[in-house]
Parts: sequence; structure tokens; C-alpha cells
Amino acid sequence: MTIPELYQLFLKHPSVQTDTRKLKEGDLFFALKGDLFNGNTFAAKALEAGAAYAIIDDPAFQLPDRTILVDNVLLCLQQLALHHRRQFRIPVLAITGSNGKTTTKELIHEVLSSTYKTYTTLGNLNNHIGIPLTLLRIQQDAEMAVIEMGANHQKEISSYCTYTEPTHGLITNLGKAHLEGFGGVEGVRKGKGELFDYLRAREGTAFVYWDDEHLRRMSLGIETIIRYGTREGDLTGRAVAAPSAQQEFLQVELTRGAALETISTQLVGDYNTPNVLAAVAVGKCFGVPEEAIKKAIESYLPENSRSQLIHRNGLHIILDAYNANPSSMRAAIENFRQLKVPAKVLLLGAMAELGEESLEEHQAIIDLIAASDWKYVVLVGGDFGKLKHPYIQLNNSLEAHEWLLNQSLEDAYLLIKGSRSMQMEKVL
Repeated sequence: MTIPELYQLFLKHPSVQTDTRKLKEGDLFFALKGDLFNGNTFAAKALEAGAAYAIIDDPAFQLPDRTILVDNVLLCLQQLALHHRRQFRIPVLAITGSNGKTTTKELIHEVLSSTYKTYTTLGNLNNHIGIPLTLLRIQQDAEMAVIEMGANHQKEISSYCTYTEPTHGLITNLGKAHLEGFGGVEGVRKGKGELFDYLRAREGTAFVYWDDEHLRRMSLGIETIIRYGTREGDLTGRAVAAPSAQQEFLQVELTRGAALETISTQLVGDYNTPNVLAAVAVGKCFGVPEEAIKKAIESYLPENSRSQLIHRNGLHIILDAYNANPSSMRAAIENFRQLKVPAKVLLLGAMAELGEESLEEHQAIIDLIAASDWKYVVLVGGDFGKLKHPYIQLNNSLEAHEWLLNQSLEDAYLLIKGSRSMQMEKVL
């Protein structure tokens, strides 16, 4: 069966699923394979559960009716997503970067949705499976699409671009994330820069954080560049003041490119300032009224352990535990250090995927911590445990939870952060 023929079936059954546990009546089931699973073995179960068709790539699981045999199910899913994407003549904005991708994507979605019918990545489904599924969720009423792209090795972003075909792109920043897969910081820059390479070759538009010299250089030659930053750019802004117990949330003062004065967010941390500026820049580019931009950003409430502020049992908890790398960990600690409150507690999980640089990067975080005074510092798991330091060392987030239960902390502020593998949200 050709992709155009399969697309005709998709038009009749415009809902795609890769997990039988989430299957709904009439879905198309794509039997993906991985190192530890084979979706082909679930094809019959999917059909029994109500799937209209099951797309498989192993003839051993072919049934007389309603199975479609292809060479490679994943490739078929991606080609179907490309075919669907080409039915639309709408702006498609791709977002990648080392830190802040999801928060930036959510802010931009809120801004664009105030004026346009906008489809976007759900949660962090930003990989080779999630991106085609996101594209296939775009419906005929779409006016905009915002696609988040995650990557942990080179050539990954370029592969996503082949079936996403973005017209616009934004790289949030270039930090020390997935160093092991990218092969160091230069590899990160090259890998994330594949988005700008795609836009350059196709006369696209890039939103560029102008504070970052590397992003400036990487954007050279792109047809249209919209600059934003804290010092220079078409749009500039800055965090109003250091956080305090009276002003816990980030406030951004716009200093150029907008008539708006101050945006009061529900985000914690000055490191979110570029994310807010990116959302304003994108909104203005597409003609969203400034008051609608302001309202959308101020209404956005973070979740999923990203820059959340939680008040519980007399404690004030900054939960930023969805993920961590040296860049985001340093930014979170430095922001927390500026907080003007008497009792501050760090509960930090180890960082993953740093390869040969892991011990060095964990030591650098320990050195940063040592430069300030804290009520308690609790380091959890991983390479923190391989280094000498004067702080409380625990094995996992459940031990940190028990430690917290046994403390008498009144009116204290806690920063909880760590890599996804550490599951630091379990401290709560």
C-alpha cells in the first residue's frame, strides 16, 4: 500500500495510536518496535479492541483482514505524517534547545492560541515517534502549528525537519545537555543548529536569542531573523528584580519592541526571561494583539515539575525536577541563591548523560553550592556520591523524601531539581 493510499484510510480514521492501552474505537494502530518490545505482537489485540486497521511490518502477524503490511512501521508513520503536513499551507514553528523547550513551547502556544487555531506538541512528545503523532493530530481548521523537537545526538533534528518541514524555527539556548550523545558542547551546537541549517536552505524565519553569540553566528544567512534578548534585538526585556518572599514569580519588563510595560508570570526563576521574550516575539511576528499576548503569558500556569512553586505544610517549594543538566542546574541554583529569604534548602538529584565529563560537571555544581550559605544541602544519587563533599548524600529520591519528613522546617524555601532518571518529584 502506498502512502497516498494509506492516507485515504487515515482521512476516514483520523486518529493514530501506538499503544493498545490507549486505543479508541476506530483508531489506526501502528505496531512500532523497540529494543524491548515488538508492537507486531499486539496487532490482533488492537483489532479486537476496536482498531480500524493495524499497520505491521512482520508478515508472521498478518491477519486475513484489517492488517496492512509495510516495510518499516516507524518509517511509514513518519512518511504519513509528512504527507499530512503537506496538506497545510500554514506557519509551522519548530522549537529545540538544551533547556526550556517545553516551557517556551507552552508559552508560545498560549499566545498564538489567543488569536489562531493552533496545534502543538502534547507534553514532551518531542522525539521520532511523538513528532509524527503530533503532526497527524493537526486538523483541517489549523492556522498554526508549534512542534517541539528534542534530541540527544547529531542528525536527529535534521531528520525531524525532513517530515516536519518547519517554516519558522527557534533554538532556546545551547547548554551542556546530552553531552554523551552529542560528543561534547560543540556537538550540542552542531546538533541543535541543524534546525537553523534547514531554515537557511529554505528561506525560512528564525527567532534568535541575541544575547547568545553562538546563536547569532549560527543564524547567519537565514532569510529572515527576528532578534530578541535582554540587551539587543527587535524585542528586548529584563527581569524586574531579584525574587523575594514578597515577589516569588518572575516579572518581565519589556524595554523595546512592544508597548507593553510589565508581564507578571506564574513562573519561578529569572532563567525563564528568554522564554517569555520568545513568546512575545513570536506573538508580535504573527500579529497577536499585545494585550492578548500579555494575558496569555500571565495566565499560563506551569505543571509537570517545571518551574512550579508549591506551598505545602509551611514550606515553599520550587519544583523544577522534570530534568537537569549542568546549564539548567547552575541557572536554578544561582536564581535560588538570589532569593531573599532566611532559610534555603537544596535537594538536588544527579545529572545524567554527561559521559566522560560527568564527574567534572558534578564537581562544578558542588563548587557552586559551596560559594553560598544554605540551611541544608542534600545531594541524591549518581555521580554526586562519587565525590567528596560536606553535604548530606542520599541514594535516591525516596530516601530524600524520608529525610524531609524527619526535618522541622518552618517557613523554609526548598529547591528540588534533578535529571528525569532521579525522579526528584518523589521527594514530595
